[in-house]
Amino acid sequence: MNVHLYTWLLTVGIMSAVLLFDVLVIGRRPHEPSMKECGIFVGIFVGLAILFGLGVWHFSGAQYGKEFFAGWLTEYSLSLDNLFIFIIIMAKMKVPRHLQQYALLVGIILALVFRGIFIALGKSMIEAAAWVFFIFGAYLLYTAFDLVKDYFQKDHDDEATENMLIRWVKRTFPFTDDWQGTKSSVKINGKRFFTPMFLVIVALGSTDILFALDSIPAIYGLTNEAYLVFTANVFALMGLRQLYFLLGGMLNKLIYLPIGLSIILGFIGVKLVLHAAHHYHLVGDWAELGIELSLGVIVVTLLLTTVLSLMKTRNMTAEELEAQH
Repeated sequence: MNVHLYTWLLTVGIMSAVLLFDVLVIGRRPHEPSMKECGIFVGIFVGLAILFGLGVWHFSGAQYGKEFFAGWLTEYSLSLDNLFIFIIIMAKMKVPRHLQQYALLVGIILALVFRGIFIALGKSMIEAAAWVFFIFGAYLLYTAFDLVKDYFQKDHDDEATENMLIRWVKRTFPFTDDWQGTKSSVKINGKRFFTPMFLVIVALGSTDILFALDSIPAIYGLTNEAYLVFTANVFALMGLRQLYFLLGGMLNKLIYLPIGLSIILGFIGVKLVLHAAHHYHLVGDWAELGIELSLGVIVVTLLLTTVLSLMKTRNMTAEELEAQH
């Protein structure tokens, strides 16, 4: 796929402009968005992603179009799982509802920065040596196993808000007890204090790094094109803030999402290992699994995960749903 420099600049420029507009609006008027507002924005972002994928299909060919859609669906499904952790962080840290949108926006911007760094590193590693796919594949298989283990143990609540970095920040810096709007720090009697908002941003940012470690190897298992990797990640993240408020309690009903993601990540992990083995002539041509198969596995897994989850939870109470997570 031949992506000219001006295409990169135009893409980054447009996406940066959208984010900048969002930051300026939210920064002036932090609020809890309505269902109508969230639905409109999620619809716009999903529609733009589909139009972009169709554009890639038209101008660069069906192969790259399929790679974008496979990558975008994978990243979007991983983003849904990320929302579980965001919900836990917001609840544990008692973030006021009208400030949650701002905190999420900052967290998403940090996620874009971290993923941009990992995309560049991943591309450099792949170009340097094909054996990197063995590492990526093994890591995804480990992640898939870890998702299943966490699903049955359900012990990730405290880890989301009390990781090593957060504990260090709380010990090292002075904090105020009350919220100061969207401010991360304030001066009191000439001394600088950090606010609870700063701690929330640290929590979201630190989990963003872990999310990037999962998502970047996964999408590189579907496409080697850095442009598609970048755009798929951006489109998956841009509507995440509105999706958080739109889904709300409905997200708790997707109880089998971790299992579905473990199947997807496990499949991509196997695909990466087989690709590396084929490169070194350890296996035959059968080991090169096509993008059509990958896209089919992703779509079918997500559909089954959603349908089975909704069937299982349709008569559950709020307490029973909480116990599932």
